[in-house]
Amino acid sequence: MTQRILVVDDEASICWSLSQALGDEGFECQQASSAEEALRVTSEFQPDAILLDIRLPGMSGLDALASLQDQVPNAMIIVMTAFGDLETAVAAMRSSAFEYLTKPFELEHAIEVVRRGLRTKVFDESENKPAGKVGPPAGMVGRSPAIQRIFKQIAQAAQCDVPVLITGESGTGKELVAEAIHQHCSRSHEPFMPVCVAAMNENLVESELFGHVRGAFTGADGDRKGVLEIAHQGTVFLDEIGDVPLAIQVKLLRAIERREWLPLGAARPLRGNFRVIAATHQPLLDLIRQGGFREDLYYRLAVFHIEVPPLRERREDIPTLVEHFLSAFAESSDCKRMSETAMDELSSRKWHGNVRELKNVVERAAIVARSQEIGADQLPPPIELPRPEDEASQGIGNSVVDWVRGQPDFQTAEGLYDRLLGEIEPPLLREVLEAVRGNRMAASARLGIHRATLRQKLRRHGLDSDHEET
Repeated sequence: MTQRILVVDDEASICWSLSQALGDEGFECQQASSAEEALRVTSEFQPDAILLDIRLPGMSGLDALASLQDQVPNAMIIVMTAFGDLETAVAAMRSSAFEYLTKPFELEHAIEVVRRGLRTKVFDESENKPAGKVGPPAGMVGRSPAIQRIFKQIAQAAQCDVPVLITGESGTGKELVAEAIHQHCSRSHEPFMPVCVAAMNENLVESELFGHVRGAFTGADGDRKGVLEIAHQGTVFLDEIGDVPLAIQVKLLRAIERREWLPLGAARPLRGNFRVIAATHQPLLDLIRQGGFREDLYYRLAVFHIEVPPLRERREDIPTLVEHFLSAFAESSDCKRMSETAMDELSSRKWHGNVRELKNVVERAAIVARSQEIGADQLPPPIELPRPEDEASQGIGNSVVDWVRGQPDFQTAEGLYDRLLGEIEPPLLREVLEAVRGNRMAASARLGIHRATLRQKLRRHGLDSDHEET
């Protein structure tokens, strides 16, 4: 039996292209240019799936969702929008939408989503989700595809009650993502307990997380509840999880898996019901390989993984973020806008400190400016961090300086250049030849010298017998 698709969008070109593409895939398609028309169509045409635009003339797509679900309860609904934000994504997921597509999207991707939705038939009535409209936390704004993906992932994570691992560079807003997940999940009316592990004394991490009883250690004058106990029914946010000592990682894994832990000095374990969201800027997989992080804890935390993009990968959000920050500073500053030249300057910077750095720059500029508009000359200078290759080059340079100054005849010596080459060239040539398995043609290309020059250098340093001509 041919499966039916209803495409609802006020842009005729989108309706046509989706209908044509889906029709070519064997689906029977109908179109509607408004929510009202869609409700009329579904009274006779019972679709298996509905592609529904959010921004429609008259009744919006979100407002029409409930009515469409009443009229065609078994239809899988995919919402589409070019103006997505966190609230839209959460509202769509709460309203049982199967998927959330941000325009522009590839037709092939839309078709794949339709097929996947019809295959799995995932229909969540969301009866136990918290009602009401909850605004996104400060800084969670933007319309770039990158931040749209984050909004969608937040909405998805809020619908389940599994551990979440948030990764990304410092200053990207990982804690804001954690707060948003908590605000929109079923635990939103319970405690949200953020813990920055990196800021803790290593000797106190265990006590902070699991608590202790009186006399557990010197200075423990009374019982103290740990974060896990305080966060009962709520969410624990473990920031910089990569800094948790290995010994504590074992206890933390047990606590997450069994919802049970033993306070320091206690004879009996405690039990609790909490959700764990963890974050880090460190590459945990590298830490696992180095023995600094437990693999089993990583997989337990990364049930749902969100990678927050750096600001340089969503530069189109900079004007929106600047406007958001200026609005937040309105009470303490008379500045209302950023000049075009200032905005161009902000959009061109590297933003090593990501959104946090942008916020600080805008706040400082708002304080310095004496007019309604902030000019480029009122922005603080950009912070330039050394690149890894610069640091490596600087390290080699320092080593050369140390070598030269360490020569006993430094003040009177002659031929220092050849002497230095005699120290540097042999290990360089050996490493490159090892890397290319003795192939001199490949080695000369990698070194950027002629093959005859390589042959001469090998002979000069007595390496020609170690690496035969290949």
